[in-house]
Amino acid sequence: MSNPYRFVIQEHFARSHHYDFRLEHEGVLKSWAVPKGLPEEPGVKRLAVQVEDHELEYAGFEGEIPEGEYGAGKVTIWDKGTFVVSEWEEQKIVVSLSGEKLNGFYCLVHIKGKKGNEWLVFKVENT
Repeated sequence: MSNPYRFVIQEHFARSHHYDFRLEHEGVLKSWAVPKGLPEEPGVKRLAVQVEDHELEYAGFEGEIPEGEYGAGKVTIWDKGTFVVSEWEEQKIVVSLSGEKLNGFYCLVHIKGKKGNEWLVFKVENT
């Protein structure tokens, strides 16, 4: 994998307010809905629910998804930038974000014993 890749965090005012964390990987945007947003302080863990992959072009989307369509509501870009992969495994992903708001190492870990799409996301001091 060549580095760096693009990431985007879109604030999504849908049925429930959340943040969509999207990482470029293998030609798509791997995506997680993070109800409380990515933590900015180490030691804080947040739920991240993996959702369907999105096309790379979606990284620049801001606007209104019409009522009646999946994800209806307002979408704005909260942060964007590039990232470098430290580790990308089936159950654990570690990346270094270089964004307009967020910078540093973030880890996504699959929650064992839960639904296949539930992860934890947290900021780490060092890797």
